[in-house]
Amino acid sequence: MLALSNQASDFWIPQNFDLSEALGQTTHLAIGAHQDDLEFMAYEGIFACYHSDEKWFTRITVTDGRGRSRMSPYSKYTDNEIHRAEQRKAAEVRQYAAQLRLDYKSSEVKGNGRAAVTQDIVKVLRLMKPNTVYLHQPADEHDTHIAVMTAAIEALRLTANHHQPERIIGCEMWHGLDWLADAKKVAMDFSRYPELFKELTLIFDSQITGGKRYDQAVVSRCRSNATFYDSHSPDQTELISWGIDLTPLIRNSSLTISDFILGHLKQNTQDFEKGVQEFS
Repeated sequence: MLALSNQASDFWIPQNFDLSEALGQTTHLAIGAHQDDLEFMAYEGIFACYHSDEKWFTRITVTDGRGRSRMSPYSKYTDNEIHRAEQRKAAEVRQYAAQLRLDYKSSEVKGNGRAAVTQDIVKVLRLMKPNTVYLHQPADEHDTHIAVMTAAIEALRLTANHHQPERIIGCEMWHGLDWLADAKKVAMDFSRYPELFKELTLIFDSQITGGKRYDQAVVSRCRSNATFYDSHSPDQTELISWGIDLTPLIRNSSLTISDFILGHLKQNTQDFEKGVQEFS
């Protein structure tokens, strides 16, 4: 039995597995802050596992998502009722291996509770060996996203002796990664199963009805990424979401997240200066 620090945590196994079996066969794992973040940022992993008997997707949502935008007809329901129902529906539609809700408050994740979050993620990681892990990207301005990403990186470092994923990708969510040098971008094709992608984004209707059109915004960003990817050739796909390779943070535990992302920004500055000086 998986015993986590937060008594309010919730497990949902939509397939006919027990928890240890579901986690053990997970090949693609997404760890995010809010109930709808993971479907929008980790769709590459979701469709990679869709209708597959060899690949399985598991999601871990860290916060309870309370206080987010919501209007009628959802105003009479509690946040917990809405978020649990929406996430379980997403898990069923996409045939996930497992869904875990750690159910921490954002204030806890950003404060003294982050150590407990890290240890809970460690406990889960000890029961799985995913090939690919999707996290929030380090240059995201949403402070809860950054706190969750930091806890996940620490957990991955603490479990590196158990397993190191081949790919750890920081994904676009609140902020994009169009600023990242093209050579450093991880291109994730979101064009496969377009109708299923649309269905999945519309599951989180409490946010959409609440006045936040994340469904349209995510598709527009991905379409823009695909078009502006290469100025000299036709679009190779309709939708691209950018990622940043975070595996250096696990392979080198002494590398701070701040130095990692500032290194990319420093390289951008040098490339910009070189380009401007060439025509000055």
